Amino acid sequence: MQDISRRGFTIGAGALAAGLAMPGILRAQDKYPSRDVHFICAFPPGSGADVIVRWYAEKLRPIMGVNIVVENKVGALAHLATEYTVRAKPDGYTIYVHGPASLAINQYVIKNSTVDVTKDIVIAGAINRQPMMMMVKHDSPWKTVADVTKAVRAKGDKATYGISNPVGKVMGALYKNHEKLEAVEVTYRTASDALNDLASGAIDYGMFDNIFGAAQARAGRVRLLGISMPERLQAMADIPTMSEQGVPMSVIGGFAAMVPSATPQPIVDRIFAMFEQVTRTPEAKTFLNTIASDPWVTTQEKAQAGFIEEVKAYGEYVRLAKIEPQG
Repeated sequence: MQDISRRGFTIGAGALAAGLAMPGILRAQDKYPSRDVHFICAFPPGSGADVIVRWYAEKLRPIMGVNIVVENKVGALAHLATEYTVRAKPDGYTIYVHGPASLAINQYVIKNSTVDVTKDIVIAGAINRQPMMMMVKHDSPWKTVADVTKAVRAKGDKATYGISNPVGKVMGALYKNHEKLEAVEVTYRTASDALNDLASGAIDYGMFDNIFGAAQARAGRVRLLGISMPERLQAMADIPTMSEQGVPMSVIGGFAAMVPSATPQPIVDRIFAMFEQVTRTPEAKTFLNTIASDPWVTTQEKAQAGFIEEVKAYGEYVRLAKIEPQG
């Protein structure tokens, strides 16, 4: 099999000695992958997350040289998929393609969780960085975040807003608490499930993902008012940040490939190199920009260190947003 890693794989004397005692492990690593690889998606087919997972699965099939099976493990704001991944055999054949930020948030908001993402999961591939988006229906009289704030404050606890994932939950709570609003959160299985309610006015606004937001804005169904990142997206530079509009926040999402932490490092490195090969292509940049996100090119070490820092940061966001544990 072609070795696509730019770094290559070296074995030190200590590792070689251990390998001589465990030849089966070394053979399995050397032949990886040699059978079907399963990509785990935490949301249903057709969702924004599913779009990314299946696009990368398609591009990675010829690189991996094996079939890639996408499995949708839906429920508990993605926590069921996380638990499934953690319990999987750590051999590189179960790869969780999901947002590290969602894992970081769920570390604090899922009550009685048996998962510690800082110990049970490692980053094995970088894909993109993306925001959540505040949006209203396309013909709403509200054209800025300030317009929404004024109207929602007047409605008091009769105001409602929609979310469909943990990062949107944090964005919504930070906005509501900063502006001292009484709006009631409504959780949807997917952002698409909220579209009719948004269009009819059953909910006043939504904090949904960039894939849904960009697609619905292009179709003329929603108006995008602000993004959760501290700086504007290169892919959609005309959409202002929430911070620019007086609601400071730095809520950054994105997708990565993750595997159980006991997965051998040579396999983690190989997976990371394969994802990097795709992410660096002009085709990937075009795809990721189309869904209102920017490619994330980094190293496995930096990605893992950043994930650990992200877990700490989201603990503070959850505290500031006054989100109570659930589940």
